[in-house]
Amino acid sequence: MKRRLILFDIDGTILLTAGAGRRAVLRAVEEIHPLNSAAKSVRFDGKTDPLIVMELLEACGHPAPRDRGVVDGLCERYVTHLEAELSGETHETRLLPGVVELIDALEGDPSVVLGLLTGNVVRGARLKLRSAGIDHERFVVGAYGSDAYFRPELPAIAAERARAIMDRVPTGNEVVIIGDTPADVTCGAGIGARPVAVATGSYSVEDLQAAGAAATFADLSDTKSVVEAILWG
Repeated sequence: MKRRLILFDIDGTILLTAGAGRRAVLRAVEEIHPLNSAAKSVRFDGKTDPLIVMELLEACGHPAPRDRGVVDGLCERYVTHLEAELSGETHETRLLPGVVELIDALEGDPSVVLGLLTGNVVRGARLKLRSAGIDHERFVVGAYGSDAYFRPELPAIAAERARAIMDRVPTGNEVVIIGDTPADVTCGAGIGARPVAVATGSYSVEDLQAAGAAATFADLSDTKSVVEAILWG
């Protein structure tokens, strides 16, 4: 019986792309509107790709920053540039410590449904995982920035998609969200999900604890302890 839906964030949690995503989205926006210093200072971590695009457009004074046609079109441009960035001869995506071992351990547990909860649009998520040597198909459930512009909407989408596998929509401690930002920690509150945080992105252990993480790790290298926190914490 499947008892847990485990949802991983990607950037800062599973991998780092050495700024490829940031360069790609800035290039996409700059193709339709000049960037300014305010746009270049917009933070990306913890947000969906469409929200990042909207904030960039607002910062640089675009006349229609929340027009869905404009935003979705820029997300498509971004993915094209991202693919070029990730396939460059000098690019190297870095897997973060303990990630492969943790995914292997969870995937081997018959009680677990492994999934993604990421601000990346789905094509971007596939490209980033592929660049790190991880098969996207290992994650049998997913909720992406292409599903909703705002991260707190994603956990319910992922839970609903797990219904076909779990014979119910999981809620509460049946859902565990693993991420590296306060936004990952808080986004599942609407369904009572339990957040497990890792400080391999831009936020410290103390930041993530203050946001309300049920368990926080400096990295994911202690597989046994992390699995225990995910499944039994």
